[in-house]
Order: sequence, then structure tokens, then C-alpha cells
Amino acid sequence: MSSILTNTSAMVALQTLKGINANLTKTQDEIATGKSVASAKDNSAVWAISKVMEADVNGFKAISESLSLGESTVAVARQASETVTELLTDIKGKIVAAQESNVDRAKIQTDINALRDQITSVVGAAQFNGLNLVSGTDDVDILSSLDRASDGTVSASNITVQRQDLTSSAGTLGTGTDLSANATLSAATATNTGNSVTLTIATDADVSADAFEINVGGATLSFAAGEITGDQDAAATAINNAINALGLVGIEASVSTNVVTIASTRAFEDVAVSATKNGGATGVTLSDTTIAERAETLTFSASATVSEGDGYQMTVGGTAYTYVAGKGETFEDVARGLKAAIDGGGNADITTTVTQNASDQWVLKIDNNGASSVSLARAGAEDGTASGGLFGLGGIDVTTNAGAEAALGNIETLIDNAIDAASAFGSAEGRIETQSNFIGKLTDALQVGIGSLVDADMEAASARLQALQVQQQLGTQALSIANQAPQSILSLFR
Repeated sequence: MSSILTNTSAMVALQTLKGINANLTKTQDEIATGKSVASAKDNSAVWAISKVMEADVNGFKAISESLSLGESTVAVARQASETVTELLTDIKGKIVAAQESNVDRAKIQTDINALRDQITSVVGAAQFNGLNLVSGTDDVDILSSLDRASDGTVSASNITVQRQDLTSSAGTLGTGTDLSANATLSAATATNTGNSVTLTIATDADVSADAFEINVGGATLSFAAGEITGDQDAAATAINNAINALGLVGIEASVSTNVVTIASTRAFEDVAVSATKNGGATGVTLSDTTIAERAETLTFSASATVSEGDGYQMTVGGTAYTYVAGKGETFEDVARGLKAAIDGGGNADITTTVTQNASDQWVLKIDNNGASSVSLARAGAEDGTASGGLFGLGGIDVTTNAGAEAALGNIETLIDNAIDAASAFGSAEGRIETQSNFIGKLTDALQVGIGSLVDADMEAASARLQALQVQQQLGTQALSIANQAPQSILSLFR
């Protein structure tokens, strides 16, 4: 049936043409924008995923900038630490030169002061954008990543860079919990009196047939049979005179009838003693086989721990010397810090050393070589202000023998601290660089992933455009033909 009111063919042709035009418009949009999913209406699920990933990409770009800033800051600190290490090494060279007694120590001290001032300048200038990692103790967090969990929650990750304090600040003893129980002092007074052992010759009316061998501090005295004539008192006198004739530094013997007292005033050095008569111990008696070193000790606990701000104080002859621990330090650091403080006090009669005993406890030893005894006391407290990593640098004074000798030990501690700081910064810088490279690669991978989701396939779009243009032309032609159909009805009425 033909109708002039309803042209079914035209309607079909029109709908077909509309569909072709819609597809053509979509293809042209893909070509114009380069995206197959340009808005949520194109594909809401894919569009939502791509937007989340684009937000992450923008975040990672900001993180990359943060890492670049952090890497530069750490690089400055590393360079400063390495420079400080070199300057401290130069100071060590000056200190070694000052060990000779025929050098101009005043001029050497002037050079050391200049190098010390340069270290202070380097530490003060080692900042990047106002952040100085070689001053202070607070850690610095550098934003390194954004971690998205499976439930969509996002958390930030940081690379923590520990400050390495290379200042020479003295620190301040706190007023917190008393820590004095962690340090045991051997005596309340240090004197110049040495320690001794006694050698007793057994009663013998005639020692001319006896052979004696005495060993004091590695020096051996031998008396063959017949070299000593007389009784036990004569033997004691001969042994006494022979020991004194050795001229051993800090070793002196005295005799009373048949007893020889061997005294040592050597600081920080035990003296081994042995004695035999006719190859055996019979006939000679030693009160001990070792003359103990002359020094008082401050022994630190093997079980207690050290926290940042824990301060310990040693009072020598009425003058208090303080060291306050920084982050991650141990009792070894505390002992060496107190040594540096005491050595820098300018008392030529007081010498110190740091050792570790058989119980793995760190021990600060203090020797008094002066004519008068000095009082000793110790204290400790929490919540102090930490001493700088180069504490003791300002107290280096090589103008005296004692100062030059003390400086030789203390400079090693300072060099070790500077090396540790440079090493820590180098490790942190390497980690930041690795993370920065990873973030760059991750950003590229995310961008590729977003592209695979929303970017248009331009080859396919081009072929589709050509096909749709042909279909549009054919659709237009079909609609034109369908619109001509009612004209045939007029022939029925002619």
C-alpha cells in the first residue's frame, strides 16, 4: 500500500543517515582531540580510571620536583662533610708536626686556628634553600612517593635524611632524670702517687751460690751464681740498684732490708713483673705480678642505653666538663666527648684516654701528674641540648707537650665523625637519586597506560572516517530516492 502521509522508506533512510552522521561526528571528535574517551559520556568507567591515573601522574611530577630539591640539599651537605674531612685531615698533619719539640708550635697553632675557622665557615654556609643538614639534630623528611592501596586510599612515603651535626657546640646538661648511676667513678681524688709491688728475698745467710732473674716491664735482669755475695739483704740491695740503673721511665725501686719495693707512676700502662731464684719461685716472693696503671677511671654501664639529650659531666679539680649525646650515639661517644672536653681544659697535669674493659664497658681514664691531688666527681641527666659532632675542635691546643699529645687522639675522633657524616649523606643521596629515576620511569609507564585507555587509534579512525563519509553520501542518496516515492502516486490520477 502506498501512502502520501507515511513514507516508511524515507523514515528508514533518515534514521540510517542520522546514525551515520552520529558515528561520523564521533570519529571526527576522536581525530580532533586524539582521544577515544574524551569525557565521561564516552565511557564512564574508563574515563574515571584515567582521571585517577592522571591525578597520580600530576602527583608524581610534584614528587619528582621534591626529590630534585632534596637531592640538591643532601648533595650540598655531602660536599660540606667531605670538605670538613679534608680540613680535619690538614689539621691532623699540623698536630703530627707539633709532636716534635724543636718546632714552632705557636705558628702551628695559628695554622690550626685558621683551618678551624674555615671549618666553621663551611658548616655555616652548607645550606640549600635555607635548609642546613650539617647543623642541628632534627631529621628531615623528603616526599618520595604516593602509595595507592587497593581500596583507593592514598598514603605518602618519605625518605628520612638524618642531620649530621658538624658544629663544635658544647651542648647543655639537662635537668631531667638523674643518670649518674650509669657512670661509676673509681675514686673521689686523683693523685700523682703510683702503684707498687714488693719483692721479698727469703732469709738466706749466703746467696753467693744463687742465680736471680728479675723482669720489670719487659726489661730483664739476670744475676748468675756468684755475682751477688752476702745474705738476703745484699741480694735485695743488688736487685734494687740494678732496677734503678735501667732508667725505666716511671719505674723506681727502693729497698728495706730484704724487701724491694718496685713502684710505677706510668699512666694508662700496667707493668708486668716476675722474679725467680735458681730458675724457680722458691726463695723470692712477689706481692703481685702486675703493677697497676696510675689513673682513676669513669666506667660506663654495659647495659644502659644512650638517648639523644643524655648528658654526662666530669668535674676535675673544681672545673666541670660536659658532653651531651646526640642521636644514635653510644657510651663510646660520651667517653670520647668527655675526654675532648677535659683535654681542652688547659690543665697540663691532667691527661686522659678512652678504653674498653674486659666486660665491654667503655672507660674514661684520668691521670694526674701534678704535685697536688685533684678532686673528681661525676653527674648525669636527661633532656639536655646535644653537643656538636665536632665538639672538642675548639679545645685543640698544640702549644704544650700535653696539648699536642692529647690533640693527636682527639683529632681522630673528629675525623671519624666527619667521615661518618659524609658517608651517611652519600648513602642518602644515592637513595634519593634511585627513587627519582624510578619516579620518572613510573610516571612514563602511567602515561602510557592512560594513553592505552583513552587515546584514539588514529589509523583506525582515519579508515573509519573514509568509510563513514561514503556511507553518508549513500545515505543521503537513499533518503533522496525515498523522498521521491510519493511522486509516483500522481500517475494514478492522470
